[in-house]
Amino acid sequence: MTEGSADVSRRGFMRTAAGAATAAGAAGTVAAQEEEGGDGGGGGTPDYGGWFSNTSNFDETVDATGQDTVTVEVGTQANGGAFGFGPAAVHVDNGATVEFEWTGEGGRHNVVSDGDGPLDSGDAVDTTGVEYEHTFEEDGIYKYYCVPHESLGMLGAVVVGSDYPTADSGGGGGGGGGGASSAAPAVPESIKSLGVAASVVMTATLGLAYVFMKYGGDYDTPE
Repeated sequence: MTEGSADVSRRGFMRTAAGAATAAGAAGTVAAQEEEGGDGGGGGTPDYGGWFSNTSNFDETVDATGQDTVTVEVGTQANGGAFGFGPAAVHVDNGATVEFEWTGEGGRHNVVSDGDGPLDSGDAVDTTGVEYEHTFEEDGIYKYYCVPHESLGMLGAVVVGSDYPTADSGGGGGGGGGGASSAAPAVPESIKSLGVAASVVMTATLGLAYVFMKYGGDYDTPE
């Protein structure tokens, strides 16, 4: 193999390696973008503002999408007694019905929207069973509370559909409840995996290019 042909082979290999690395990175980026937009528009981590700052049983929003009817318990153990909604925050589809089921614990409770929302179960009652329900027909975040135990942190929220304020876009949604949240939007694990895979492919390709450039190679086709 002549020196000239070796240079040509090396240049060709480098062009191929660079092209492969670029293609791998682009594929990872496109796949990640498709994953982020895969919910058909909207979605993400709901922004409740400071609504749940004093609510002990709020950890994350429970995903109940795909269900026609969802139950929220009224009077679950939280906030120093049976003073919680369970779950505190739930995500449902547009058109889903949320049933509020009293546990019979914690004294008298009711369900009232924060601000001008649609929820109002009436006077607080001490009973058991489903005493109130509401069908949500517009996307958004609907915050609510128990009037007798609001100061203890008995607060709740229903996230509806996919068009609602998220942690990265700002906005409290569904009425008041404090300042903007400082929580950053979560990155899906699938996007992280795609980024790692693309990095591995690029690293391996460039590593092979280095080896070839340093040690050369004979790629002449025998006559």
